[in-house]
Amino acid sequence: MNLFVKYLTAFGMSMVPVLELRGSLIYAAAHGLNPALSYILCVVGNMIPVPFIILFIRPIFDWMKKKASWMRRIAERMEKKADSKSGAIRKYEMLGLFILVAIPLPGTGAWTGSLAAAMLGMRLKHSFPMILLGVMTAGAIMTLVSFGIKVLI
Repeated sequence: MNLFVKYLTAFGMSMVPVLELRGSLIYAAAHGLNPALSYILCVVGNMIPVPFIILFIRPIFDWMKKKASWMRRIAERMEKKADSKSGAIRKYEMLGLFILVAIPLPGTGAWTGSLAAAMLGMRLKHSFPMILLGVMTAGAIMTLVSFGIKVLI
């Protein structure tokens, strides 16, 4: 696999729910890609779905609930997940959103943060910068973990 395809794969993986930034940076490190370029590509890729989730997920869920019972169950499950992750956001508002996204653990990240922000009715102009800062922080942590401390040298 050539170098361009590896970078493109890491970029693409960063847009996929669950894998997001964490999985894409681990992939990049495993394939010996440049840490700085990988970080930038993965942050950008992870942020691409954010405005679409914040702006359109509620109408999509409403449509799903009306369309079919199995779609309604999926939408309700996703809303329940967002609600379970939104406690810190309710308490600390923007700082809570940043923290939710910045902690690189399963069940956190840009997708979950965007979903929670949308469910809480947060405006894109307020939530997007906090999600970006969270993604950048999680990316820095994962770059150090994935590529090792040698990245700093």
